[in-house]
Amino acid sequence: MTDTHSTTSGGTSRESIARSAADALDRARAGGMLAATPALAGFDGFLDSIIRVVDRRCSMAMEDFEPITTIPRFAGRVADAAGKSANIELVVDEVRFGGNGPLYAGALGRLGMPTTYIGAVGKDDASDELLPVYQPFAERCERVIPIAAPAYTDALEFDDGKIMLGKAANVQAVTWERLVERVGLDGLRAHCERSRLLGIVNWTLCGGVQGIWEGLIRDVLPGLASGASGAGHPRRVFIDLSDPAKRTDEDLRSALETLGRMNELLPVTLSLNLAEGERVARVLGVDAFTDAPSLGAGVRLAAERVRERSGLACLVIHPREGAGAADDSGASAWFEGPFTAHPKLSTGAGDHFGAGFSFAQVLGLPLAEALAVGCGVSGAYVRDALSPDLARLTSFLRGLPGAEHAAERRG
Repeated sequence: MTDTHSTTSGGTSRESIARSAADALDRARAGGMLAATPALAGFDGFLDSIIRVVDRRCSMAMEDFEPITTIPRFAGRVADAAGKSANIELVVDEVRFGGNGPLYAGALGRLGMPTTYIGAVGKDDASDELLPVYQPFAERCERVIPIAAPAYTDALEFDDGKIMLGKAANVQAVTWERLVERVGLDGLRAHCERSRLLGIVNWTLCGGVQGIWEGLIRDVLPGLASGASGAGHPRRVFIDLSDPAKRTDEDLRSALETLGRMNELLPVTLSLNLAEGERVARVLGVDAFTDAPSLGAGVRLAAERVRERSGLACLVIHPREGAGAADDSGASAWFEGPFTAHPKLSTGAGDHFGAGFSFAQVLGLPLAEALAVGCGVSGAYVRDALSPDLARLTSFLRGLPGAEHAAERRG
């Protein structure tokens, strides 16, 4: 396999692939295809405090400080406190709706996909009523069904990544039994029947998600009509585990086995970041990320090997520098993304990549172009601190920024 900045062995440039993806999205919009591809997503919900960590104060005015800009510097500050103590100041820039599910579903809605969301977005004292902070999210969706109160995350933002400190107790109320109680089994079947995309994220923090997978496998998915609508759009499942580092190998093997059984009913795409890809490969006993001349070649090869071992329809791995994927048709691809060392917002970048990639998959774009769309949605989001609409996305793809050089990243 030859790795290039293109995503195909034929040498097509990343710019050409991005422009072709933008053209395909314009055709889908003009042809009314977006309205024919509704999505159902769930099931978590968090309130995200976007936080900067103070390095040195210039004055006691709240915003007059120099932040800690990198995770290693933050880790050093914490490590220096061992055997002593430390007072680390956090400045909250804003509190916004969050959770992997709402960020993923909100991105789909902004792109024009009619999206229904079911999840932990309700009030503490009336969990079937929408918490007001989620109203902007609800306006992006066709319908939002609250079934529990949200959990909480402190998102520490740095130039080279983020540290998510989650307090996930509330989302443990999201279970198959709660879904059936609030939505009804017939209601769940109806939502799935009309949807071309079923997106389920955050297995890691939501203990009930695997039970939801099992309930869908047992009670919903076998009764669905053909996997394609009259317009020819495939029905697909999109899964993001959402950083399973804290879960045991046994838990992860069990999750992958359940997804394998789901894949026998509907094609499943599993989306992983680089660390998740390495963990899943190890748990499956796959020799991956070795003997490759570049990151892109290694990710592409790892996607091929992990997908083959897992038996899933599609496996995508997205490091910050781009994304690689492989599917059960034998296709594989790598796309170098528009990495920026200075994002306005990084929390939610992976969720936006997943939204763009699964959106493009359902519209039938080739694998390379679906990767370009995923990278484009994420790239626009981190630069704008706003989910792109379709016009912003296609414009971004047509003028795709180059990836910044490694030296710039270290700075």
